[in-house]
Amino acid sequence: MASLLSAAGLTSCSMPASLQEGTVSGQAGVPERISIVINSQGTRFPQGLHENNNPYLKYIEGNTGLDVQVILPPQEGYQHTVEAMLNNEQVPDMLSVTSDVWIARQVQRGALQPLDELLQQYGPDLLRQIPQEAWDRVRFQGKIYGIPSMNSIPGVELMYVRKDWLNRLGLKAPRTLEEYREVMRAFTQEDPDGNGKHDTYGLAMTNHLYRSAPFFGAFGVQLNQWTERQGQLVYSNILPETKEALLFLASLYREGWIDPEFPLMNHKNLEEGVEQGRVGLFSAAWHDTRGMIARSRELDPKAEWMPLEYPTGPKGDHGVYAAPSVKSYQVIPAKSAGAGAVVRLLNFIGGPGYETLSLGFPNEVWVRKEGRIVSNFAEHDKHQYRGIYGSLAEVADPELLRDRLDSYGEEFRLYDNLQRIERNLIRDAYTGAPTESMELYSESLLALQRVFIQIIMGTVPPEAFDAYVREWKQGGGDAITEEVNRQLLSSRK
Repeated sequence: MASLLSAAGLTSCSMPASLQEGTVSGQAGVPERISIVINSQGTRFPQGLHENNNPYLKYIEGNTGLDVQVILPPQEGYQHTVEAMLNNEQVPDMLSVTSDVWIARQVQRGALQPLDELLQQYGPDLLRQIPQEAWDRVRFQGKIYGIPSMNSIPGVELMYVRKDWLNRLGLKAPRTLEEYREVMRAFTQEDPDGNGKHDTYGLAMTNHLYRSAPFFGAFGVQLNQWTERQGQLVYSNILPETKEALLFLASLYREGWIDPEFPLMNHKNLEEGVEQGRVGLFSAAWHDTRGMIARSRELDPKAEWMPLEYPTGPKGDHGVYAAPSVKSYQVIPAKSAGAGAVVRLLNFIGGPGYETLSLGFPNEVWVRKEGRIVSNFAEHDKHQYRGIYGSLAEVADPELLRDRLDSYGEEFRLYDNLQRIERNLIRDAYTGAPTESMELYSESLLALQRVFIQIIMGTVPPEAFDAYVREWKQGGGDAITEEVNRQLLSSRK
């Protein structure tokens, strides 16, 4: 694992040359130099290329007249590293972050620049294409302090099942929770792969309750969202329906139909289970049909996967969480001298350069045949690193998204998966900027959720949920609830 960079270690001698030298500006014939800190997202570069030497960065620089120095901190501890850089004597010109609560804290202490005038001067495409509600999330005291990058994906999870296992056991595609229970039981106990071994289980989930959202949806809730009840916003985690969902999952765990190691399982473990035929039912990510599900078929030609309707609960509820409308924010430190250049950079990425950074280079990664885009898989995969640049100013373009996903092969059902998700979204009812109490209490309140895993595993009694609710309310939750409802009331006047 890459070690976390500490604030003490981020001295000028450890900074990239671009930060030690400062920002070069305005000399005739000399590109203006800026430094940007972005999340690598696990990106791998083809041999001989890296974040500061590749065709896509050259494409951006050539079209903006900038010399862009890219800094990719280790993913582990990324946010701590970003904060240390912001507090350093010499700061980067741009930081990419995901938390509007963090932005609010930095605004309070004067660490970030307001961007309204710069956006008017250098960011016309950004202002035109990014919706007002996204700007509102980073508007404090009437000024904008971050540039949102929109999420073009409406949601992530949908249910997939091994159809060949259903057929072998004489089962129909499940729809209700009870039908899902029967499939999980059979997949665990009736040797669905026919190898004579007890080596399959009914449902795959991973740590932190990832890949469990459809089962909360069956009870009409999603974790970590706000929902409206009788004209008031209530945090979904403290609702009785969330307790019901946890107890349902606890019953599956008690029966042995969920892998007992799920609290320790990560994404890689899930991939291995799907690909090696130990998993026949799980909440897939929309892109898994081109990933682990496709590899499952390659390893076992008999493996036939199909999407399912979301499980329907006792009151007819079903659905899955909507992805956040904003995937990241780009902020500019107060001490940066390159703010205008940063906005120009992002305006190009979200404007004239967006198609190329989304699809890849034409006639190299893709071609247009008979009005349709066709991608070269090998080149697409080789060029995926372009996403670290394009994701800095992503904008909503549904037509381009469909063209791109269909170009990878309609057999993967990528666009169909997204449509299925979009029809079943449970949206967060609160979309405003972070409140003062959120800034104070969010981290400690999230930490209380560890009891949810314990309830599922049966190491604490169901009443532990009621204790969690009391602790959440007393630990700042009531204050947050009051603030979000005050904002809701204000927005409706």
